[in-house]
Amino acid sequence: MTDTLSRGAANQAGAIINPNAAAEAQDFLPLKGIDHVEFWVGNARQAAAYYRALWGFTPVAYAGLETGIRDRSSYVMVQNDVRFVFTAPLTPDSEIARHVHERGDGVHDIAFAVDDAASAWRETTSRGARSAQEPVEIPGQKGVLRRSAIHAYGEVIHSFVDRSDYHGAFAPGYHRVKSPPAAASGQDLLEVDHCVGNVGLGDMNRFVEFYRDVLGFAQLIHYDDKVIHTEYSALMSKVMTNGNGRIKFPINEPATGKKKSQIQEFLDYYGTAGTQHIALRTEDIVGTVRALRERGVEFLGLPHAYYESLPERVGDVGVPMDVLEELGIEADRDEEGYLLQIFTRPVQDRPTFFFEIIERHGSRGFGVGNFKALFEAIEREQARRGNL
Repeated sequence: MTDTLSRGAANQAGAIINPNAAAEAQDFLPLKGIDHVEFWVGNARQAAAYYRALWGFTPVAYAGLETGIRDRSSYVMVQNDVRFVFTAPLTPDSEIARHVHERGDGVHDIAFAVDDAASAWRETTSRGARSAQEPVEIPGQKGVLRRSAIHAYGEVIHSFVDRSDYHGAFAPGYHRVKSPPAAASGQDLLEVDHCVGNVGLGDMNRFVEFYRDVLGFAQLIHYDDKVIHTEYSALMSKVMTNGNGRIKFPINEPATGKKKSQIQEFLDYYGTAGTQHIALRTEDIVGTVRALRERGVEFLGLPHAYYESLPERVGDVGVPMDVLEELGIEADRDEEGYLLQIFTRPVQDRPTFFFEIIERHGSRGFGVGNFKALFEAIEREQARRGNL
C-alpha cells in the first residue's frame, strides 16, 4: 500500500492520493452502501422535531412504549437516501443512558446495507473484529429482517443489515408513521457522502488497518500535519473507501501544535473516539444552505480575505463569488474537478458532532485547499468557548 501511495498523485498541497483505491479494496465484504446512521440522544422526540423543522427530514417510523419497546424510544427520519435514527433511553440504568450522560448526543451505529448479514459478520469477526451482535433474524408482520454488528472505534458500531425479506417501514418493533407532519422544504440532501471519525493520538493507523484488514477497505487519500495545520494546531487524516466507492471514512487524529486542535477538543468533550461529522451531498448547495440558514441552522463563517483569493485558486465553480461569500460556502479544485462545501457549528451544546454539506463536480477530494481557512474558523469558535 505504501508503494502504491508513493506513486499516486502527490498534489493538493502535499496530500497523497491513491488513484487505485477502489480496485485495491477487497471483495470479501460487498457493502451496498450506508443503510442508516443511528444517534443516541437525550430526547429522541425533540431531536426528531429538530431534524424535521430545520433540516427537512420526514418521520417514517417509530418504536417505543406504544410498540412494545420498554427501554428506549426511536424515531426514523428520512430524506432521499439519507436515513437517520434517533434513539433515547427510557430508563436511567441502560447503556444508552450511560452513553448520553458521559458523551452527550452522538453517533452510535453507522449501519451498512448488505445481501447477507451472517456472512458479513463471519468475514469480519474471522479477521479480528469484535462482535457487537451475532447474526439474528428478526421476524415481523412485514417479513424478516436480518442483521449483525461489530465494534469499530470508540463506542461506534457497524451493523450489517439485510432487508431482502423485509418490507416494513424500518424494522420489526417499529410502526410506520401515518400522515407524518410536513417536513420543511427548500433543501435537497441526497445521501451520506462520508463519515469522519476522530481517534486519539497514535490510533489513526490502527483504525486504518482495521478498515483495511477487517472490512477490506483501501486508503484513498493521506493528509499529514504539513497539509492540515495553522499557526496553532494541526491534524493528520487518512481516508478509507470500500470497493464500490460508496462508503468513505476519513480517520483523523490530533497532531502536536502550539494549542489544542479541534480533534483534541472533540476527544476531551466526547470522552472517547467517535464520529466527528457527517457530510451530506446535495446538487444545489446554494439553495440548500439558504433554506437551512433561514430555518436557523448555524454555519461557520469565513473572512473576506478567503474570498479575495478564491477566484485565482479555483476558477469558475458555477456560483458567483459574492454568493459564495454571502453564504459562507467554500470551494476547492483538484485535477478531477471541483467541490463546494460548508460546515455547521456543533448541533448540540458540547463542541462535538456537526454536519458538512457538500456538492461535488468531479472531485473525489475533501477540500484540502480549504483546510487552513476551515481550521482558522474552527479555532475562532474554540477561542469563543475558551478551549483553544
